[in-house]
Amino acid sequence: MSVARLELLAIPGLPMIKAGDDLAALIAEGFLRAGLKPQPGDVLALAQKIVSKAEGRSVELAKVKPSARAVSLAAEVQKDPRLVELILSEAVRVVRSRPNVLIVEHRLGFVMANAGIDQSNVGPPDGVERALLLPVDPDGSAKTLRTRLGELLGTAPAVVITDSFGRAWRRGTQGIAIGAAGLPALLDLRGNPDLFGRTLQVSISGFADEIAAAASLVQGQGNEAQPVILVRGLAWTAPANPASELVRPAAEDMFR
Repeated sequence: MSVARLELLAIPGLPMIKAGDDLAALIAEGFLRAGLKPQPGDVLALAQKIVSKAEGRSVELAKVKPSARAVSLAAEVQKDPRLVELILSEAVRVVRSRPNVLIVEHRLGFVMANAGIDQSNVGPPDGVERALLLPVDPDGSAKTLRTRLGELLGTAPAVVITDSFGRAWRRGTQGIAIGAAGLPALLDLRGNPDLFGRTLQVSISGFADEIAAAASLVQGQGNEAQPVILVRGLAWTAPANPASELVRPAAEDMFR
């Protein structure tokens, strides 16, 4: 893979996404409204929030009954017990807990804060407290969206579903891929030559993560309202694999 120029273009005019919305149709309308035509190598990077909203993954906190475990853990981490109950329902284990911090292993394998559950930019200002969960199957969501976009646009762009993650040894969050379709989320470069002809021995690129990080610069983290980014200028020949390939197996994790 070689890239001399990369374009990042926000798809304009998307409405606030609601449960049941045909997200692919709304993206295709924005794509055409902007005068864009599909090109080989196009990638659409979608913020997780709009995928979760369209899939109805929003939960009203008033309807959550916290367990005794959630109440006890909530007192330790100083969080709403209802939110902690949702976090535990999405997690397979608690990794770290302290005041204002709850790191868990998500059922999808991600080690992350609060099981990826978010309350920012989640619902209308109607006074109802809501929390938004990750998609049930982000890779499946990406695949379904890509198929539908192909039907609407005539050409199926690759799709990456992005989310903002903290990093264990660095401050600040960055965009990563939690779902992908139509591209190699994990790009194995082993066996290729380096600049001087030396064979690469251990180089494996988190290709979809790099795309997500680039797209998040345009998506923003607050009120930018640019959740869908067209990433144009990439090329690859490796076969597609899902974002689940990016999760390091526990047997390879030296820090657990």
